[in-house]
Amino acid sequence: MKAAVLRAVNQPMAIEEVTLDDPGPGQLLVKTAASGVCHSDLHFIEGLWPSPLPVVLGHEAAGVVEQVGPGVTHAGPGDHVVLLFVPFCGSCRYCNTGRPYLCGRGRTGGQTLHIGEQAVAPFASISSFAEYMMVPEGGVVKIKKEVPLDKAALVGCGVMTGVGAAINTAKVQPGASCAVIGAGGVGLNVIQGCALAGAERIIAIDIHANKLEMAREFGATHVIDASNEDAVAKVQELTNGGADYAFEVIGLPEAITQAFDMVRRGGEAIVVGMAPIGSEVTISAPAFMAEKVLRGCVYGSSRPRYDMPRLLDLYMAGKLKLDELVSRTYPLEGINEAFAAMKNGEVARSVIVF
Repeated sequence: MKAAVLRAVNQPMAIEEVTLDDPGPGQLLVKTAASGVCHSDLHFIEGLWPSPLPVVLGHEAAGVVEQVGPGVTHAGPGDHVVLLFVPFCGSCRYCNTGRPYLCGRGRTGGQTLHIGEQAVAPFASISSFAEYMMVPEGGVVKIKKEVPLDKAALVGCGVMTGVGAAINTAKVQPGASCAVIGAGGVGLNVIQGCALAGAERIIAIDIHANKLEMAREFGATHVIDASNEDAVAKVQELTNGGADYAFEVIGLPEAITQAFDMVRRGGEAIVVGMAPIGSEVTISAPAFMAEKVLRGCVYGSSRPRYDMPRLLDLYMAGKLKLDELVSRTYPLEGINEAFAAMKNGEVARSVIVF
């Protein structure tokens, strides 16, 4: 099969021939239909997060099950599925307490990808920049066949992370004020998650005019161009002293500090962005005397087999924007162009369509 292979950081990916083993116990072979181009992958391309090389990246995907290994019961050949970059085991402390997004035991064991004679571990248990994926049973969510797979793929990461950050992690209340730092693919979904939750004031913050315009389409009531305004001061002005919730969605320590600073007394700052390994955040310790909260968020605090079908039902009902997220589609051969467009701030989301 064809796959996009990264052999060195800060270098273009090359389309190469890659092979897969047959599915073992608890594994599924899935034919990739579509894979979103996510900023998290760029962190690995640029070496901000480490990965063994060579590697086949990609973690936001949907496809059709082609073959299953012994013991698999959740899905079978022909089923449509969304892939999970945090597969869950179903039996650990986190799974049993309703937090499968923190599970560390669900990842597939053994080497299933082969580049020539070299065995390579799958990236995020998915490696979706390839025509086929070998995934663990706890890493798939079966979905309705009428849902377009190129839109369903987006729920596998960006939509679930963003909407979930607002609804599951922060539990935004109706009438609340929210600030969202970063209006990229995930940030737009935080915005529409806040809108779905009934927030009264949703303030989008970015440095790209085109992204701020998209933010309005997804539910932002106000926008701030951080390239020429003090975002913290402006949010405090627009909210009469500070937002109820502020979301950091770009992965910069400075932006995390800003999010904490722009919430009111008793407000919450939620860190959604993926900050570089080794980075640190400086915040005001006395601010905790005002009961301000700094909270982490991974995968939108999701219960995937409940939350993802629910989000897709909202999409099919016309209440969740997925079509509007897709700025461009590319074949696998256009993957480097897709990442360049994302890095330049040209798109909300690009999708590799197989």
